[in-house]
Amino acid sequence: MEFKLSSPAFNDGGQIPSRYTCDGDNINPHLVIHGTPPAAKSLALIVDDPDAPGGTWVHWIVWNMEPETREIREGSTGGPKTGEGTNSWVEKGYGGPCPPSGTHRYFFRLHALDTKLPLEEGATRGELERAMEGHILAVAELMGTYMRTAEGPL
Repeated sequence: MEFKLSSPAFNDGGQIPSRYTCDGDNINPHLVIHGTPPAAKSLALIVDDPDAPGGTWVHWIVWNMEPETREIREGSTGGPKTGEGTNSWVEKGYGGPCPPSGTHRYFFRLHALDTKLPLEEGATRGELERAMEGHILAVAELMGTYMRTAEGPL
């Protein structure tokens, strides 16, 4: 089975509902994980916006999810032993789409890893990516878009 990430909240390439953005409840959408490689020892998720005016904006980073994890429920982190990192708002946890103008793309990339990661809570994306180097077995990607109905500051 192919390693895949999906969501009942939006289709790949589709509009992310405002509930999961700064215009709504600002909670993560429900994500469903399919076909995790048997050799995986953990999963790590990076959610970002490459269309942000100042460069890629990190919305959420999560690591050390159990490889048996089949879903990340709405408003949760994916398990009790899961680590959460610092996003571009310099806050720990999920920060939903909030583009200052236009339609932006939001990539949810799930990495199957051959190890658990020795990271401290609040680690940065750079720290996560360095820790994952040489340990990525597979990557599943889901992309959603969002455009604010009332444009405002980041």
